[in-house]
Amino acid sequence: MATKDLKTYSLAQMKDKYIGKVGTQERDEFEYELRMDVLGKMIKAARQERNLTQEELGRLVGVQKAQISKLESSANSATIGTIIKVFRALKAEINFNVKLEDNFVKLT
Repeated sequence: MATKDLKTYSLAQMKDKYIGKVGTQERDEFEYELRMDVLGKMIKAARQERNLTQEELGRLVGVQKAQISKLESSANSATIGTIIKVFRALKAEINFNVKLEDNFVKLT
């Protein structure tokens, strides 16, 4: 009985094939959406670890509960200022990495 060799693909290869190569608009948009989704999940996890409700965190930040809910489900519409306020209210450290052309700048 002959066995078929299965070809395996890396995650990067699958993303290249189905989403687009690195540097294309489609790939950049996908990666951005993914990062924003992860950021929202991190905010929710940190809030829950601090035993805060969305309403309580909203009061600490100075926004409505609905904005915290939106932020946790997808941070796309949030400003950097709001995200920084949220992490400060959670007493959590946040670091931003900014890439400018071939230079790499880290903001803390």
